[in-house]
Amino acid sequence: MTTPDPTDWVGRSRTETDPMSPWAANALVATLGLDRPAFAPGDALPPFWHWMYFLEARPRTELGPDGHPATGGFMPAVRQPRRMWAGGRVEFHAPMPLGAPATRRSTIAQVAEKTGRAGEMTFVTVRHEIGGSGGPAIVEEQDIVYRFDPEPGAKPPAPKAAPTDETARREWSMGPVELFRYSALTFNGHRIHYDLRHATETEGYPGLVVHGPLLATLLLDLAGDMAGGAHRIRRFDFRALAPVFAGETFTACGREAPEGADLWIRGNDGRLTMTASVDL
Repeated sequence: MTTPDPTDWVGRSRTETDPMSPWAANALVATLGLDRPAFAPGDALPPFWHWMYFLEARPRTELGPDGHPATGGFMPAVRQPRRMWAGGRVEFHAPMPLGAPATRRSTIAQVAEKTGRAGEMTFVTVRHEIGGSGGPAIVEEQDIVYRFDPEPGAKPPAPKAAPTDETARREWSMGPVELFRYSALTFNGHRIHYDLRHATETEGYPGLVVHGPLLATLLLDLAGDMAGGAHRIRRFDFRALAPVFAGETFTACGREAPEGADLWIRGNDGRLTMTASVDL
């Protein structure tokens, strides 16, 4: 049998619709303990909260051992079993009103096989165009990397130290309950977020891992306050560098830049775990 070529998936697309119920947004408010009025139909969805919509519900038989949908369907058939979210880019063109049905068209934009310090990896970029009758309101590119499980006893590269010159900051700590609820809200079956044994024994982490999209959401929430309103955010670029773990206190940081803000997540030991920037 011929081994599938992952690059053959470039250009494949699919389209999904969602009624954009305010319920999911209100559930995230409760999960994060935010002090804000309840969302109602017609209210604008905050930046990056679209991750709770257009959810993919696949049967157990179509999932991989890590809880993610198995590759070879919409996502390219790759040899590496370990999936990691590396970052991406988002452009916000118009508000997304809650309660108004919307469509998401997803396309495999790029597939690249590389070899680095972690061995052979496959990078997949997925492009999403999201909007209603007026055209795309959000255009997002997600960078996903597939790699092999680490060798027993292997140590990850030492993380860089995070900057300490922020002008705005917020401290957070996410426990197992918050991680489980966010997994449920995004229908994310990745076991590193709720299965401690899988996270530590199979994937080699010291604990449960805080979702990368959740960290990005917290950075955008901070950026909205710095900008005088989330509606002013035009573009968001972000990159995940190191994991954050359940129970640790981490800090969402920001400082003003000429056309927006520079943002980052600092772990409790001072390590840099995510970098980002926003344009206004």
